[in-house]
Amino acid sequence: MTSNNTSIQVTEFIISGFDSVNMPVAVGVVILIVYVVGCLANIINILFIVYDKKLHKPMYLLICNLAVVDILYTSSASPTMIRTLVAGVKTISYVPCLIQMFAFNLGAVMEMFALAVMAFDRLLAISCPFQYHSYLTNGRTLILIFIWWVVGCCLAAVLPAIVTDLPHCYSVLKYAFCDYPAIIRTTCSDPEYYFNRIAITVFIILFFTFGFICLSYFGIIFFVKLSSSSDKKKMSSTCLSHLIVVTCYYCPVFVRSILTRLGVVLSLQERNGLIIGSFLGPPLVNPFVYCLRTKEIKYKILKIFTEH
Repeated sequence: MTSNNTSIQVTEFIISGFDSVNMPVAVGVVILIVYVVGCLANIINILFIVYDKKLHKPMYLLICNLAVVDILYTSSASPTMIRTLVAGVKTISYVPCLIQMFAFNLGAVMEMFALAVMAFDRLLAISCPFQYHSYLTNGRTLILIFIWWVVGCCLAAVLPAIVTDLPHCYSVLKYAFCDYPAIIRTTCSDPEYYFNRIAITVFIILFFTFGFICLSYFGIIFFVKLSSSSDKKKMSSTCLSHLIVVTCYYCPVFVRSILTRLGVVLSLQERNGLIIGSFLGPPLVNPFVYCLRTKEIKYKILKIFTEH
């Protein structure tokens, strides 16, 4: 699947995805602010959960895991984009570029896995409230998280493995950072062949995790109908945080990953906007959603500001 173009030795890539942006510094500053606020909020969430033994429960361990995933996901590409926009440094070395691609895809896969496991946690808590803590212990939760991280690393490692075997004909990345489509387009190979190869895996992961979340909520709705009015209110409040987070993540991902495969053509600005929104939005929204809607965490925050 290689063309006749002469291959070159690439030691660094040139990022050109922001060349058409009118006010690059202003855009970079906005991304910087969102990135810093999102990381700080997630770190605070983690510290609250780690240092309060009362929060050492499966649900909070999963929230803590999601915060770690969010930090990884947004940190995989945000610093490179900020450096490109604010400092005007458009080059990135070959190996760091592959590491960035691995980290970005690991964050994307783990975000889906984390949301799917959290949906299962809510289903278990609502359908089996009395057996919940015997079914899902802290130890089992940590083992489940560890398994998903191993699976996520294996899946994310496939993409750099594909790229390293291909000769490069170009050194300019058309997109905003080192993601798989951008690097594939620098090779001497037919990009559609490699896009189609990986699209099957992406669709399976997307539909598996999103389908699992939907099935979990069908089960939750079934049990909610059998509950009293007070229990219904409590259950809906418990699940609303997760639904907000799921919507925030999956909407841009579905548009970018599925509609483009179905023939919808996105401009460079539209693609950049969707992909930036997918890894800046959830890490910013998630910690605030859980801080404001989880009474134990909200109580601790209020206590910090009112005790003095």
